Amino acid sequence: MGTVSQFHDSLRPPAHRIESEEEAISTARDLAAAFRRQASERDINRILPHTELDALSVSGLTAITTPPEYQGLDVSNTLLAEIVAIVAEGDASIGEVLENHFSVLETLRAQAPEALKASLFARVLLGDRFAATVFTEGTELTAEGPGYRLSGRTRQAPGILFADWIAATATAPPNHSVTLYLASGDDSVQAIDDWDGFGQRTNGSATGIVGKLHVDADAIAPSPSSAYPTGISLGLLLKAGVSLGIARAAWTDLMTVIGDRTTVLAKLGEQAIRIETAAAALERAGRKLDIAQVNPVEAAMADAHFSASAAAILAGETALGTANALFELAGERSAGIGLNLDRHWRNARIHALSLPRDQLMRAAGRYMSAPGAA
Repeated sequence: MGTVSQFHDSLRPPAHRIESEEEAISTARDLAAAFRRQASERDINRILPHTELDALSVSGLTAITTPPEYQGLDVSNTLLAEIVAIVAEGDASIGEVLENHFSVLETLRAQAPEALKASLFARVLLGDRFAATVFTEGTELTAEGPGYRLSGRTRQAPGILFADWIAATATAPPNHSVTLYLASGDDSVQAIDDWDGFGQRTNGSATGIVGKLHVDADAIAPSPSSAYPTGISLGLLLKAGVSLGIARAAWTDLMTVIGDRTTVLAKLGEQAIRIETAAAALERAGRKLDIAQVNPVEAAMADAHFSASAAAILAGETALGTANALFELAGERSAGIGLNLDRHWRNARIHALSLPRDQLMRAAGRYMSAPGAA
């Protein structure tokens, strides 16, 4: 139990194989349009998007970062961030599930041993979804045969309710950090639906509880040793993508409900420019992350982390600003409960809470003030 070789069954049909970046972005747009139709209803009634997530898996979109050596497409990070933004514009909670999923896959690519990568990327191509979390203090991880005996509880994290695999960081004896890849269908693994946030209400956030599970050595990878691992930088980039999607969704609704635009053209222009600036920041960070993945030296990884941090902070501020502008510029006609337009602000506010803004600001200060910094 708990080994990579013992995969749990899935009721989903096999995933489609996306063959090009053009097909990937077209698929994202089609899915986002479908997700948008009932996104407000799902938010109001907290209807979890199981059907929508399965459609995402079957489409092949969840596999587009699989490396070529494992028969994947491996899209550029700039395109990946745009795809996450497109999906998040349709439904911000689904976008956040993708944010977590793709971050796990990058850590898997960069850190896992070959056999584990081959096993799990094969599952990715079939449509399996992943979520990342961290085990809390008090978790017991003790050596047992060719692996460990695990009992503990994870932190709450998005996507766990929808995940086929949970990548959970823990401390192994004597004192080194590892990532455990756990099949969520294992009888010893439970996902507790304990999310009660006022935004991102259907993002599948949950707490994982594991009781007396044997985890074989072949399901364990060392955690990143770099100060700027590409998995973390990609997570920041995709967090920016979700925020950009929220900003675009708020802008679309603003254009729908606003009355006379001529009196507020300057303010509309200000918001439009901020959205465009955030999109440009994502593109720049994506290019730098491409470089860091191909040439993972510390300098390139630090540069990618800095740009991804900037994109995440800027896009988060843009999402909140656009959501505020929706009510400021559209006035009373935007305030109806039935319209549920406040979900854009709620989603932006909750999503921003997971960004360690002060920590990123300090790291940016150190990076840019270091000798030789650009």
